[in-house]
Amino acid sequence: MAGVSLFLLQIPAERVFGELYFSTAWQTVFAIDNSVILWGIVCVLAWALARPFWVAFASAGLLHIATDFPLHHDDGRPHFWPISGWVFESPLSYWDSDHHAAVVAPVTLVAVLISAVVICRRWPRWWVWLGVIAGCLLEIWVVRQWLLFF
Repeated sequence: MAGVSLFLLQIPAERVFGELYFSTAWQTVFAIDNSVILWGIVCVLAWALARPFWVAFASAGLLHIATDFPLHHDDGRPHFWPISGWVFESPLSYWDSDHHAAVVAPVTLVAVLISAVVICRRWPRWWVWLGVIAGCLLEIWVVRQWLLFF
């Protein structure tokens, strides 16, 4: 949503991150797409229905939440929505230099690069490598942006 707002809609960053990010509409989307409860239900249903693609998809959502949970200081998500609106306020942040992003962001980048090597070794196809390299370049750009601007 931030990317579309910033680059396609040309909304100034101050408005995106100062107003829209904390709006009820955006926070509702974040609550839904970062819910352990909802992703867990999808994963269990997919497993029960023997749908391996959807098990992997939901598992990726749960993995995202597991890594997301400890890396948001004052911009966390209600990960247990709709049961609870509680938000964990971590002492760490992947983007906020006031909360150790100068250490956290490079560590997350290294984890991404290690994962990329594992993926490329497991699936040695040119199109896999192309996608992984593109993803790594985007991740490097994002980490650069966080460290440079925040």
